[in-house]
Amino acid sequence: MKNIVKILMLACVVSASSCTKLDENAYDVIVAEDFYTNKNEVISAVLRPYTHANAWISPSGQDGWWRPAELSADQLAWPTKGRHGEDNGKWKRLHYHTWTVDEGGLNNAWVLMYWGVGLCNSPIDILEKSDVASMGITADEKNQYIAELKLLRALHYLKLMDLFGNIPITTKAPTTAEEPLPEPSSTKEVFEFIEQEIRDNIDLAPKLSRAMLGRMSQATGYAMLVELYLNAEKWSGQPRWDDCIAAADKLISGSGGGLNGAMELDPNIKDAYVPTNDLSKETIFSIAYDYKIADFSAGFPSEFYHFVQSEIYGGGRNGNNGIVLVPGVFGQYAANDLRKKEWFLSGPMVKFVDGKIVEGSEEYKGEQLVFVDYIRRAKSGGTSSTMSDGEENSGIRFNKYKIGNNVVGTVNGVLIPVNENYNNTDWNVYRLSWIYFAKAEALMRKSGGVASQDAVDLINSCKKRAFADTDWAAAQYNTSTLTLDELLAERGREFIFEGFRRRDLIRFGKFHTATWWDHKPTAENKTVFPIPQQQISMNPNLKQNPGY
Repeated sequence: MKNIVKILMLACVVSASSCTKLDENAYDVIVAEDFYTNKNEVISAVLRPYTHANAWISPSGQDGWWRPAELSADQLAWPTKGRHGEDNGKWKRLHYHTWTVDEGGLNNAWVLMYWGVGLCNSPIDILEKSDVASMGITADEKNQYIAELKLLRALHYLKLMDLFGNIPITTKAPTTAEEPLPEPSSTKEVFEFIEQEIRDNIDLAPKLSRAMLGRMSQATGYAMLVELYLNAEKWSGQPRWDDCIAAADKLISGSGGGLNGAMELDPNIKDAYVPTNDLSKETIFSIAYDYKIADFSAGFPSEFYHFVQSEIYGGGRNGNNGIVLVPGVFGQYAANDLRKKEWFLSGPMVKFVDGKIVEGSEEYKGEQLVFVDYIRRAKSGGTSSTMSDGEENSGIRFNKYKIGNNVVGTVNGVLIPVNENYNNTDWNVYRLSWIYFAKAEALMRKSGGVASQDAVDLINSCKKRAFADTDWAAAQYNTSTLTLDELLAERGREFIFEGFRRRDLIRFGKFHTATWWDHKPTAENKTVFPIPQQQISMNPNLKQNPGY
C-alpha cells in the first residue's frame, strides 16, 4: 500500500488553498503556528508541498515546469487539430520559440513553483523555532523533517533556475506585509545555493526506503546533485564532471538507500510505468498517487489522451487530444525496439472490451481512428505540415505510463480482468536509468566525447531491456558507435515524455541551433525563458533576462 497517500490527501484538506489559483505573486505561504500541536499535524504540513508538486513538475494539465520543458524541444508538440488546440497560439509559441514576456503559462509556472517554495519555507520556519515536546515529535524526527523540506525546496529552485535562470532566493516566510520584496540572484548564485542546501542536508535526511515513497531522501539528494553537476557548465560556468560521477556512484552503490530493497535497474521496460510502479526497484523519486484510497491520480491523461481514449485502454478517463510526437520522432526507434510498441499508440485503434474499431469523434466520426506519424489535414487532401495543420488523428500518441483498466476486456483473444490498481500509476521524477546515462555522459565529456567501455556498459545495461535476446547483438553499442550525438539520440529514445529533453538539447548546444519538423533555429537567448512581466510589475527588483 502506498502509505504516504492518506496523509498527503489530509494535507490537501488542511491547506485549503487551491493549486490552481494563480493570480498572485507567490514567494511564501504562511501556515498558522497553532496548527503544529501533534505529530499528525506536523506530518501533514511536511507533506503538503508534495501534493502541490504534482501540479508543476508532472504533466498535470496545468502550466507548470513540465510543459515548457518538453513542448519547446524536439520530440513533443501540441498542434492545432481541426477546431481544437489553438488555445490563443500558446503551444505554437512554445514550439517555435516565439514566446513573449507576457505568457500566461510561464507566469503560472513561476507562481506554482514559488508557491511550492512557500509551502516548504513555512514549516521549516516553524519547525526550526518550535520545541519538539509541543509538537509530539522527537529531536531526530524534527531534524529529518527540516532536512527533507530543504531538499524539496532545493528541487523547486533547481527547476526554477532551469526555466528562468536569474531568480530570487527566499528561505523565510514573511511575517508582515511590509517586508521588502526579494532581489534576484544570478544563475551562478542560485546554483551555488542549491548545491550548498543539498550538501548541508543530504546526510540528515532519511535514506530511501518504502516508508519514503514519494518523499525526499538521501537518494533524491544525490539525484539532484547529478542533475546539477551534469548541467553545471551551463548554469555555473564551470564543468563538474567528476562531481557528477561521484554523485551518480552514490546511487549506483546503494549509499542513498532503495525504494524496494537494493536499488537496481528494473528487468524490463514496463515496470517503471504501470499501476504498480511503486514496486519498481529503480525509482528514486516520484509523485505518488493512490486512487483507491485517496481518489488522487496522475493528471497526464488530460495532456495526452484522445477524446475517446477510454475505449482504447478500458478506463474512465479521456483527454484533450493534445500532445503528440513531433513527426519523425517515432521513426527514430528501430523497428525491433520494444519501446516503439510498448510506449506509443500508432496505427488503427480498437476497443479494449471487444476488439472492435474505435471511431473518431471529429474529422473521422464514424470511421476508425488511426494515429499517424504526420500532421496534416489528410481528410481534406491537405499537404501542408505545420503546427496549424492537424486533425484529430494527427501524431503518434503517448502510451508510456499506463493507468490500467477498470472494465473487463479481450486482447488478442485473451480475457483481461479489471486491474485492481487502476489509476494508481506514480509519475517518476528521477529513476536509476537516468543516473546511468548521466554518469556515462560525464565520462565521455571528460574524454573529449570518446566513449570508454564503462560508459558503453552503462548505456547498454539500460538499452538491453528494449530488445529481444536475438536482436541484441546488432543493437548494442560499442566504443566506436556510442558517440555524443548518438548518446543524445538514445537519451531521447529512453527518456521521452520525462521532462529532460529541453535541458539535454541546451547542454548539447542544439536547442537554439537545430531544426526539427517545421521548427527553425532561433536566438541563443531563448535557452532561458523571460522573467514573466506580471512578476516584474509586482516586484520591480526583478530584472528581465537578456534579449527580452
